[in-house]
Amino acid sequence: MTAFLTLIIVLFVAVAIWQMVKIFDLAQVGSTDNGQVATDKDNTINAYLMMGFLAFIYLITILSFWYLGDLPLVSNAASEHGSEIDNLMIISMVVIFLVQTLTQFLLHYFAFKYKGEKGRQALFYADNNTLEAIWTFIPVIVLAGLIIYGLFTWTSIMNVDESDDPMVIELYAQQFNWKARYSGEDNVLGLANVRLIDIDKANILGLDESDANAQDDVITTELHLPVGRPILFKMRSQDVLHSAYMPHFRAQMNCVPGMITQFGFTPTVTTEEMRQRPEIVEKVANINQIRKENSAAILEKGQDPFYQFDYLLLCNKICGRSHYNMQMKIIVETQEEYDAWIKEQKLFKDSLVKE
Repeated sequence: MTAFLTLIIVLFVAVAIWQMVKIFDLAQVGSTDNGQVATDKDNTINAYLMMGFLAFIYLITILSFWYLGDLPLVSNAASEHGSEIDNLMIISMVVIFLVQTLTQFLLHYFAFKYKGEKGRQALFYADNNTLEAIWTFIPVIVLAGLIIYGLFTWTSIMNVDESDDPMVIELYAQQFNWKARYSGEDNVLGLANVRLIDIDKANILGLDESDANAQDDVITTELHLPVGRPILFKMRSQDVLHSAYMPHFRAQMNCVPGMITQFGFTPTVTTEEMRQRPEIVEKVANINQIRKENSAAILEKGQDPFYQFDYLLLCNKICGRSHYNMQMKIIVETQEEYDAWIKEQKLFKDSLVKE
């Protein structure tokens, strides 16, 4: 409450000062003092300040690259299509960086070169078709190239080739957790509807108990994926709009209530392999060093002070007050390890509570 009152007082003081300045300016009307008119000296100072600000922009850009990490020119994606997404992002960022660097230089340099001077007049063009064509066609060509490249990349990702026999998995979103449903040996997900949810019988996803394809489905709270196997995700939401986001696989798709969306990819790097990559080892070491320094507070919250890298499925939509907790661990493993794990899971027909 004290902070709020302090903020109100500061705001009122600022408004009072602003009003006093306006009154002072109005009082100067009719005065012969031309102090408000810029002189050649003022223009020269501003011109040099513009060049100084340009130098500051370039300096802070260089320092950001130097201290905040290298450019991500090498893809660390863990899916087949991930490198395509990264290439598109790198090309876009390089184009934006070059254009920004050039236009900022021209903006500040022209402000310096053509600063106001007494007796000097600007040259006005009524129109110049050549210049207008240049600054119209060049951006159109560049943007069209980026858009077309992006569309081809998106199309190649979203057109899942059914001939590859992808494994079908459902991602089921609800406030504030995820469930995964495997399609079983028939690789066909059983019919489901939120109206069929029956907590008493442990039918938590609303599967149609009379559907033969649903009998061998497997529901889990942890997502296991075999490396090198195409995966086709079918996505549902029970309540509000969620977004299934798997950053290391460069995958994201909205989960919309009342409809089924999908996204497919092929994982290429197992969890163990990713944990051994130098950049991940360094990141984990830094996190654990911070956790070590704050271990008392972490233990007090009942959390494990030791961090280990895992792939994660996150919700990328602000879906409620516990949105930040909505995540599920993803384990990418060999086909043999996956087969051993899936055999230990209960089938839907076996998990139902008998009446």
